[in-house]
Amino acid sequence: MDVPPENLIPIAHKAQSRCFGCGPANDTGLHLDFLLAEDGSVVCLVTVSERFEGPAGYVHGGIIATLLDETMSKSVRARGLTAMTRQMEIDYLRPVHSATPIRLEGRLLRSEGRKHWTEARILDARGHVLASAKGLFIEIRTGHGI
Repeated sequence: MDVPPENLIPIAHKAQSRCFGCGPANDTGLHLDFLLAEDGSVVCLVTVSERFEGPAGYVHGGIIATLLDETMSKSVRARGLTAMTRQMEIDYLRPVHSATPIRLEGRLLRSEGRKHWTEARILDARGHVLASAKGLFIEIRTGHGI
């Protein structure tokens, strides 16, 4: 089966960002680099270090939640909006191996005012879904507070 090449564009972030998920200024963070797909979804190709393990050889469940949360957040950020997690539901389907390439995918499903519903998933190299999440994010508007 021929798979068409993806046209992915890097999503810029602030160099001084200390975000644990994507911030380049956070020495202990995950340093995730997200890409924007033609359909408006976001993608991140990453290998999570052993330092983020729970059981030996597997990514800690809290880090899996962070990967999904960060991916959903970036699906909102890709629209030029800043939002914070209000609610998140995770399905841990299969173990996520550390030190192994994985793919994060996220998309904005719908928006109503400041509310943005999202979904994300983690896939292995063979395309198996390892974990998935749905979330509700609330937009932060400058000068208005949360």
